[in-house]
Amino acid sequence: MLNLINQQQLSRYCSNRSGETRLGEAIQLAQPQLNLAEQLAQAKAAGCRFVLLGIPEDIGPRANLGQPGADAAWQAFLTKFLNLQSNSFIRAADMLLLGNILCDDLQQSAQNADVHQLRQLVETLDSRVSAVAEAIFAAGLLPVVIGGGHNNSYPLLKALATVSGHSANSANLDPHSDFRPLEGRHSGNGFSYAQHAGYLQHYFVLGLHELKNSAATLAQLQQAGAEYCSYQRIFVRQELSYQQALEQCIDFVVQGQGDIGIELDTDSISLMPVSAFTNCGVSVQAAEQFVYQLAKLPRSRYLHLAEAAPAQHPAGLAAGSNEAGQVLAALVYAFVQGKQDQATAL
Repeated sequence: MLNLINQQQLSRYCSNRSGETRLGEAIQLAQPQLNLAEQLAQAKAAGCRFVLLGIPEDIGPRANLGQPGADAAWQAFLTKFLNLQSNSFIRAADMLLLGNILCDDLQQSAQNADVHQLRQLVETLDSRVSAVAEAIFAAGLLPVVIGGGHNNSYPLLKALATVSGHSANSANLDPHSDFRPLEGRHSGNGFSYAQHAGYLQHYFVLGLHELKNSAATLAQLQQAGAEYCSYQRIFVRQELSYQQALEQCIDFVVQGQGDIGIELDTDSISLMPVSAFTNCGVSVQAAEQFVYQLAKLPRSRYLHLAEAAPAQHPAGLAAGSNEAGQVLAALVYAFVQGKQDQATAL
């Protein structure tokens, strides 16, 4: 289920410079001779807190009749993040670069698949993601999950609820609620499937676009007891500030005993190369604040960055990889910073 990254693969991403230490030069790598539980235990014993995990797939968005390209986000992230400096602000030794969920066979099967077949492939992917995520949570580590569609919110919430023994809570920065009907798995119904299965309790969508969610979906959200604060309410009608909306989100997801998943659909960010492009979204800085403030919560247990699709950039894959990689790296750093500051959080 896993493609582990070894030293030779790592060297392809890193550009070394004399007198400097890049994250890629000091980050922990998995030991292939050990099973997954042993790898994670060894990493934790060595001081690791965070596990970087990629999901290079675009089956979920395509199963939702969306655009392809989310399979390239993981590599775009690695190229930028691993070349950042390891210094007093971030310690590479705190992170295990585990690798990515094995998706090649599923991507191959998806090439000429119809919608029904794509949704069956998403179910197979669900089982792979949940198994690996459960092992990470059970080891007491914090997964940072990059790439793929927002369909992967379901197996992450399933794994978190299974290991913790309580239904999870989730904060999602997203113009879409991804609470579509239970019509077969895809990127638009990860949260509705999680709520239906009992894995998700308190769910808040920040920045929901009022006209990008169907009446049926909004009604389903209400029936499930979920809440949201719309993009229009914050930025157009200015009924409250972004910070006030973010505080509403935090107040809602800290209810009960459940651990918290931090979900960010990069579709929410203006001009980001994604599967559902928008120029009417939040800034990168606002997205970083969302991640940082949620990460400070002691019960927040993972970060999931979904839907970045570098090939959807108007200037092509290379430009999209550069832009997406920088944004994804910045958001991961915001999560690490938040966890570093967790002890001072209210």
